[in-house]
Amino acid sequence: MDDTPVRSQPSGPGATACFAGPRPHTGTQRDTARALRIALVTETFPPEVNGVAMTIGRMLDGLLARGHHVQVVRPRQHPGDAARAMPQLEEVLVAGVPLPRYQGLRMGLPAGGPLARAWAHWRPELVHVVTEGPLGWSALALAQRMGLPTTTDFHTNFHSYSTHYGFGFLKSAIGGYLRRFHNRSLCTFVPTRQLREELQRDGYRGLEVVARGVDTKLFSPARRSAALRRQWGAPGEEPVVIHVGRIAPEKNLPLVLSAFAAMRQRASRARLVLVGDGPARAQMQRRHPEHVFAGMRRSEDLAAHYASADVFLFPSMTETFGNVTVEAMASGLALVAYDYAAAREHLVHGDNGVLVPFGQAATFESEAARLIGDAQRIRRLGHSARRTAERIDWDQINEQFASALARYAALGS
Repeated sequence: MDDTPVRSQPSGPGATACFAGPRPHTGTQRDTARALRIALVTETFPPEVNGVAMTIGRMLDGLLARGHHVQVVRPRQHPGDAARAMPQLEEVLVAGVPLPRYQGLRMGLPAGGPLARAWAHWRPELVHVVTEGPLGWSALALAQRMGLPTTTDFHTNFHSYSTHYGFGFLKSAIGGYLRRFHNRSLCTFVPTRQLREELQRDGYRGLEVVARGVDTKLFSPARRSAALRRQWGAPGEEPVVIHVGRIAPEKNLPLVLSAFAAMRQRASRARLVLVGDGPARAQMQRRHPEHVFAGMRRSEDLAAHYASADVFLFPSMTETFGNVTVEAMASGLALVAYDYAAAREHLVHGDNGVLVPFGQAATFESEAARLIGDAQRIRRLGHSARRTAERIDWDQINEQFASALARYAALGS
């Protein structure tokens, strides 16, 4: 595949984007002290469906709303992919290859030459690298050769994933690579205080917490659908238990199944719905045809799936944040989750969710079983979770992120 960048220029105030991500900003744009030129380098981007793409799409919205000019550098997502443009935004598309075991996602190849040509024409004042693949490494190296301030994001525990995909022997090497990568930048943004502390113990420097928000208009109890519940075989008051996320080894889905089996001992008419896709789906669906496998869902359809359930199970132990946690909270669900990542940041045990000590699978099962037998408690926790989510505002998060980038850009001026 040719790695010559495809660049698009802003096409005036009427330009729009035809993807789930940045939206045009006109009269509602905020004035800032000085608009910056920011290169944002990422190997995943909307409309790809994953937490990193969703988060960076939201944060890009915030940068555009504050008057900044952003150049998005990303791999082509498919052969017909073309650079898109809107006011204050241009794209540089580079070569990529499919990411092993992650259908639909691509890894960017090194692109030092194309980026050098692009940045000679449009010199950024700051380079923000979202992902740590070959594309991100080459962008980081070039930015430093050009004397450009750089910041990075820590989104994914790739070193932890290695154990779930048969590469556990590489865990230490991957961890070392990630540490070297991020320590080359002025700052690495992390989503929680807990993760900052863990990475500091592992030798990371320059860590700053910028949390994640949630769209409480999209994810809302108001999207509850009686028709969807009937489709799931729960036409009345039968409790519906849901899990949303990749159906993959790193998500600890056997615990979802065993916890639900314990719940069925208390509520025999309960239903389990699994939303998402991934390498473990086909085998799991063959083994458990009694459960509902809803596949990949997006936007309002995804929000309706959340809101039409009652209890959310999230036993993953490899998250840096876990966007699905706050989406479930905004949807008014009672959550059972391990006490870390987003759950530790936003849940209080017994008040707005059920927190389980990290890694204690038997306790996870027993807490889930105890919850399902108490419909009043489910409703109370769900209402409280929704109230908490209403205070997690994307606008506030985006203001913090934009201000931080401006601070680091100033170091290069």
